Amino acid sequence: MRRARTAFRRWRRTRPFWGALWTGLGGFVILFLPMAPLGKILQVGVGGIAGMAGGVLLMAMALLILLMPGQRHTAGVIAVIAGVASFPLSNLGGFVVGMVLAVLGGSMAFGWLPERPARRWRRFRRLPAAEPARAPGTP
Repeated sequence: MRRARTAFRRWRRTRPFWGALWTGLGGFVILFLPMAPLGKILQVGVGGIAGMAGGVLLMAMALLILLMPGQRHTAGVIAVIAGVASFPLSNLGGFVVGMVLAVLGGSMAFGWLPERPARRWRRFRRLPAAEPARAPGTP
């Protein structure tokens, strides 16, 4: 169990895990909020379909961020745009919660930088500068 946890932690640190998690949660809220009972949603119709499409797009971007960290900039920008677009298209962006989570996750993914290995500092002994050659007979 300990070995699996250590392996997961090592894998998680090589990618923008928290950005993908928040983006996926935002997509989940935006996707499933239009599927709530009619008494709990504000508007049904085109907004519901747009909410489902936006939620699916956000969840796809979360997977892309998680599985392909090299594409985090593109996926992060698309996640932020889809999160902001969900505000007018889908029940105020999942009652603002889904929109905020999507924007937070997309911006975290965009700003994430991989850890660089620790630099090894080597000390080089400086040799004294060589004395210039002197002409014979000069002091």
